[in-house]
Amino acid sequence: MAAKFLLIVFGLLCLSSSGCKQKESTVEIPADPNERTFATRGVIREIASDRQTAVIRHEEIPGYMPKMVMKLTVANPDELLGLKKNDEVTFLLHANQSTHWIDTIQRIGTITEQAAGSDPAPSPSPELKPGDLMPDFEMTTETGARIHLSDYRGQVVAFTFIFTRCPLPDYCPQMNRSFRQAYEGLTEASANTRNWQLLSISFDSEYDTPQVLANYAQAYRGRENDQWLFAVCSQQTLKAIGPPLDLAFAQEQGSFSHNLRTVVVSPNGKIHIQFDGNTWTPEALANAITEAATQETEDAIKVE
Repeated sequence: MAAKFLLIVFGLLCLSSSGCKQKESTVEIPADPNERTFATRGVIREIASDRQTAVIRHEEIPGYMPKMVMKLTVANPDELLGLKKNDEVTFLLHANQSTHWIDTIQRIGTITEQAAGSDPAPSPSPELKPGDLMPDFEMTTETGARIHLSDYRGQVVAFTFIFTRCPLPDYCPQMNRSFRQAYEGLTEASANTRNWQLLSISFDSEYDTPQVLANYAQAYRGRENDQWLFAVCSQQTLKAIGPPLDLAFAQEQGSFSHNLRTVVVSPNGKIHIQFDGNTWTPEALANAITEAATQETEDAIKVE
């Protein structure tokens, strides 16, 4: 009885003490019966000043995704207090159909700079801006055909970068879903906005073969590839076009590191607009494509 009484007293004290309260998440997490949770570990590469995100080089999660260097959303920023770059941590990665987050972050050690791997050196190439000519580059499509960006001169081209082994719902899958919605909106538009092409370009040239891309594309686009192609480009190509677009991509020690970049190119081959990250909407992309096509038509009328 005495032991039971002490447990009850301790429980009441915990309820009244802030030190015993569970930390609340600062991330709005929608309820989702399809939520999955993975226990993993990794090395911190960077912590945002507001501690809302952390760049972590995590180990392979079997059956879910390969080794990656990703900017991960932190459910409770307080869990990053006292942590720093090169700290090795264990954590839980949660993902549902729309977003991801990590929690239960625990430091288990610190590794050396050499073991951690060096961050990609900043490129001296100036970043391209709207109005600049987009450099030409080669890709291999899901059909096995080799194409160049310049093949679409005279059309508006919107391209984004993905890879098929990226499962986090707010990274590559979100790019695909947004392209899908923009694609549907554009195909329902009037005839004067049909002069466009969407390209989803993989940077995983070792894994994303034309057959892999063709199968992957069907989940988002169906079998018809009219005006939306999936393609892959070489590492050499990425090294040439990545820095001017501020596309941070690197393959190191068997892992990937990348950010998100989506570019709309006018029919004259110049950049119309670039969307960074994943906060842009399908409507914004569709409007930018329509605007680029309309602007080209107006410029042609002025010349005449």
